[in-house]
Amino acid sequence: MINKTLLAFGATLLALPAHAENVPINGLVQSKCTIVTETTGVYGNPTNDKLSTLASEGGVLPIMRYDVVSGENYKARISTPTSFSSSPTLSDVVNWTGSTSVSEVSVAGMSAYDTNKVVFNNVTEFNLTLAGSTWFASQSTASYGFNKSLPAGNYNATVLAECIAL
Repeated sequence: MINKTLLAFGATLLALPAHAENVPINGLVQSKCTIVTETTGVYGNPTNDKLSTLASEGGVLPIMRYDVVSGENYKARISTPTSFSSSPTLSDVVNWTGSTSVSEVSVAGMSAYDTNKVVFNNVTEFNLTLAGSTWFASQSTASYGFNKSLPAGNYNATVLAECIAL
């Protein structure tokens, strides 16, 4: 009798529908690379048709600091301007030049970043192989038209500083 009861109970359990639940798992990853603007750039106006961030031409180089917790995991990608984000109305072409280089390091081996940088178009890439802080300075020059003076007003442009996970 007990065997028949157990058999009947077991058959009842098998007849119940199965139930499943999807349980979520969440995670947050925070970058181990931060970018801090150390110095805001300023355009000097050395001639009537030119703006430049070079100190010798009345400008101030923008300086960005990259703080990296773990080397070999990130790449700095810094793009110098190819247009103004705001300016007076311009009726002629603006020719842009720019470059980025290491200006200061917290670890001596980081000075090799300048030697190993990759440059294409207006972009400079540096492999951040060591943990620590690296300061990068970007130079930007905008030359206007041919024998034309820049109109009076405020001129603004931006350097795009990115930290790319490898």
